[in-house]
Amino acid sequence: MTTDDKARTGPDPAGFGPAVAHHAWRLSGRIVAGVGQLLLWILTGIGTLLRPLAVRLGARLNGGAGRGPGVPPGQTAPLPRWLNTWREVVGAWYFAPLTGFALTIAALAELAPRVDSPISLAGGFAVAATLPLVWRRENLRAVAAVVLSAVAASLLTGQLLLVTTSFAALYTLYALGRRLPRQSTGVLAVGSVAALGVVYLATGTLDDIPWPAPIVAVLAAIGLGDARRVVESAGRTEAEAAERTNETLTRLTAVQREQAVMRERARIARELHDVVAHSVSMIAVQAETAPYTMENLSPEARAGYTEIAKTARDALVEMRRLLSVLRADATPEPEAANSPQPRLDRLPDLIEQHRGAGGHVDLAVHGDPRALSTTVELSAYRIVQEALTNARRHAPGAGVRVDLTFLPDRLAVRVQDNGASAATQVLNPRDPGSRTGGPNTAAPAPADAGRTRLETSGSGGGHGLVGMRERATMLGGRFSAGPATQGGFLVEAELPVTSEGNPIRGNGSQAPPGRP
Repeated sequence: MTTDDKARTGPDPAGFGPAVAHHAWRLSGRIVAGVGQLLLWILTGIGTLLRPLAVRLGARLNGGAGRGPGVPPGQTAPLPRWLNTWREVVGAWYFAPLTGFALTIAALAELAPRVDSPISLAGGFAVAATLPLVWRRENLRAVAAVVLSAVAASLLTGQLLLVTTSFAALYTLYALGRRLPRQSTGVLAVGSVAALGVVYLATGTLDDIPWPAPIVAVLAAIGLGDARRVVESAGRTEAEAAERTNETLTRLTAVQREQAVMRERARIARELHDVVAHSVSMIAVQAETAPYTMENLSPEARAGYTEIAKTARDALVEMRRLLSVLRADATPEPEAANSPQPRLDRLPDLIEQHRGAGGHVDLAVHGDPRALSTTVELSAYRIVQEALTNARRHAPGAGVRVDLTFLPDRLAVRVQDNGASAATQVLNPRDPGSRTGGPNTAAPAPADAGRTRLETSGSGGGHGLVGMRERATMLGGRFSAGPATQGGFLVEAELPVTSEGNPIRGNGSQAPPGRP
């Protein structure tokens, strides 16, 4: 048959019937879903209207800040404890057997005044319509078949309509609506309505009940079950999406933190390169000039000095290659490129810069000031620099106190501000990465609990708390940062020292450190 012949004869009659059945099946499911959604909208509107009353009633029952006169001060109402107990009971394995047996006993008790003996056809239908609900969690579909068949048979044989058996049938339809897919729910609704129609046409059991009432009850039970299934499915989907988003954000935060740490370590290595390169250059120069300034050197000594100078020059070349690798993905730093790395003798200039920017800062030196290794002094200077930058960014107008304590085996650095006079910018109040635990970790203050400084770049080009922590860790020291007990923000670091034996001029605890 050609295409023109098919066009003249019309659609195939053999495929028309299944197509109509399929569309009717889908339409019935949509009708049930629409009824369920309509009921949900009605219930939601009623809940919105009653929400103020529910909030007041809940406050009285729960006994919180809005406790009513019936709850004494300092006493918690038992409702939350009862609700938790109820949820545990509902989730327990024995809930279904208990409620199933209770419903069966209630059905027999309801039937007893109406019949001469519970051992009768009506009693059998009552037990068959309620007792199978004991096993509804494990075998819902089989239980539903028994319950609904028992209720339908009871109505078709003209038995009395019981409230308990009606509830069992509606609950079974609701449970099936929650468990079955949308298309199967539609078939269930059509079959239930058809069964009601047969009962009305064949018997007079439901003549006292207007026919729309049971139809609406059946469709409402199935529709509510389907709507509950949709809501639970949407909730699970949202929870899974939120979990995936949280995992992605956690991984992204970890990667960003790791990148910040690596950039800060590279920056510290570039600074240390300048320090070490200067020392190695001095070794090379002194080794090259020694044969000309020292008389009566043996050939072996001259060869040794020459080898020392050659090794120092080779080391400088390798260090320059290393520096080129470190600077491959970094912008040049004017301060590091054009001037020597700062030491503690430049702290007074740093203090004056902070004051010139409108900050209030006091510097105090304790112990016996002395010259330390260049690495230790550079790290201490950068820690103070980053702490002052953090104070300007996150606590504008706060007073800052800088304490340097020279101990026999370490240098203690302490920078504390007294809190911002305006709102500050915070990030991740509970982020443990914002501080490094240790013996000197400060406890959070009640007024400033959760206040954590942003790990942003300071004036020295570092990354705030990350840079300070890396500098202390590099030297084998300890670092802590967090809200101070008496308010404000506290930064503390302990740096192991290597004394160079040259005392620093100063006048005790109030003199800034200087270079002889």
